[in-house]
Amino acid sequence: MALRFTPLQVLVAFLAATALAPLVLPEFYVTLLNYIGLYAMVALGLVLLTGIGGLTSFGQAAFVGIGAYTTAVLTTAEALPAWLAWAGGSPWLALAVGLVITALVALLVGSLTLRLSGHYLPLGTIAWGISLYFLFGTMETLGGHTGLTGIPPIAIFGWELDEGREIYYLIWAFLLCAMFTTRNLLDSREGRAIRALNGGMVMGEAMGINTSRSRMVIFVIAALHAAASGWLYAHMQRFVNPTPFGLHIGIEYLFMAVVGGAGQVWGALVGAGVITVMKQWLQDWLPRFFGAAGNFEVIVFGVMMVLILHRAREGLWALVARLVPLRRAERQVPVADALERKAMPDRGEVILEARDVTRRFGGLVANDGMNLEVRAGEILALIGPNGAGKSTMFNQLSGVDTPTSGEILFRGRKVTGMASREIARLGMSRSFQHVKLLPAMTVLENVAIGAHLRGGKGVLPSAWRLERDEENRLLAEAARQIERVGLAAHTFDEAGSLALGQQRILEIARGLASDPCLLLLDEPAAGLRLKEKQALGDLLKKLRGEGMAILLVEHDMDFVMGLVDRVVVMEFGRKIAEGLPDEVQRNPAVLEAYLGGAE
Repeated sequence: MALRFTPLQVLVAFLAATALAPLVLPEFYVTLLNYIGLYAMVALGLVLLTGIGGLTSFGQAAFVGIGAYTTAVLTTAEALPAWLAWAGGSPWLALAVGLVITALVALLVGSLTLRLSGHYLPLGTIAWGISLYFLFGTMETLGGHTGLTGIPPIAIFGWELDEGREIYYLIWAFLLCAMFTTRNLLDSREGRAIRALNGGMVMGEAMGINTSRSRMVIFVIAALHAAASGWLYAHMQRFVNPTPFGLHIGIEYLFMAVVGGAGQVWGALVGAGVITVMKQWLQDWLPRFFGAAGNFEVIVFGVMMVLILHRAREGLWALVARLVPLRRAERQVPVADALERKAMPDRGEVILEARDVTRRFGGLVANDGMNLEVRAGEILALIGPNGAGKSTMFNQLSGVDTPTSGEILFRGRKVTGMASREIARLGMSRSFQHVKLLPAMTVLENVAIGAHLRGGKGVLPSAWRLERDEENRLLAEAARQIERVGLAAHTFDEAGSLALGQQRILEIARGLASDPCLLLLDEPAAGLRLKEKQALGDLLKKLRGEGMAILLVEHDMDFVMGLVDRVVVMEFGRKIAEGLPDEVQRNPAVLEAYLGGAE
């Protein structure tokens, strides 16, 4: 039997090696480790921002520059403005000021840049990265392209860290603290909201997540990691100029994150280590091979990046993890008190009402004066031929889209034009025509995303594990909903490993975790086999019996007619029939719409 280690044993061995390294290694390698630690901090922010949040940034080197230049100015200036004089001469006070300035700049830049999408977002990061780089080089206060010298060493209780071996421990303490808090953050309610960004903005908002806030959170955190790295760099070098903060270095940081594993916290360290060591070796050996000086290593990095994108998109950390056999602890669902629930409406109460809802897209009228009601304790089907406007109507009811005219009331409150996350808080949840799950996350974590709006702990408590009581309650609630829909055997399986029918059931469990009184289901039976449809029908009947209201869009008439209480039929954006299933099936207008002519 192969020897397997626990994660704790591996971590202890790594920490021991880290602590002993400067005691046994030559000065050159200690310096190399210092740079790896500094670079890994910036790459860690990119793991969070790019690998997990899906936001590509080429401008992180500029934030490193803000941290470095802030401390350089505050610790070397002979005279400072009165309002800033209190921070003069102290590297630690300069760190605090630098982080505040970085956060403010990140909020300003992020409020402009993060509104962009697609290829415009990385182009935006290039623009402000270049702007800050040239700002560093042109301001006389910052020393221009010559830079600033005479930066004092960091002191801890009078002990000056003026050598590489001494500042080594501070650099790695900062890095390990950043990695620890980042892992904690991702393993929390806030972290699931961040990871949900890669599942699509629409899904996140429908689950009550403020996706704009989550994007800004990781943008600011990544900037703060970079600024802290810049602060350490300035006091290690005792000199700064604009060269290390240019766009080409920002691209190199992105290389580190991708090479190491853009979706893994430890990938930042692996990527920084591999790129830094390879860069040093290649700078030494390639000129000898080619017989001339030049930046040949850039060519090698480019080829390596292409190969990794083709062959190992998860990065080198995935390969390292496979080489170290780990003994996984048995996973268990936390035992915790139940979350508070909203009062369910009385059976038969009208909880959703659409009044004369019209939606125009230019000259196309997708919905034309649509009216419908959904009552508590019933299943209402919205059916019609392809192109009838069902999905458009569905999106307007759930807040994804806004009617051109008309109004929508949920539990007597007008919700027309309200954000879908706010409607979700009122007690409405939905599934999607094309399943929207996070396939690499467990079933439990996916369902816990639905419970996001039932928690309230923020980023700092999550990063320092001060929200464990709430987190345990959220996970326990997710587990209850998983058992409720019959997926308890798959609680810790990856969602992507489930069959399509199970994934659709999982989406319903995620919706139930938000404690809704109304479920909107968009073609829940699509692609399901007969037994899966029967299981889905049994689940929906069970939910109806508990007082849940269900509105479903569906094409499978056999499934619909044997399940629902009432049917609304649409054609060309209009309602052409409404009533009991048997009545609708005999309606001449419905027969005309579906069959092309009444018998």
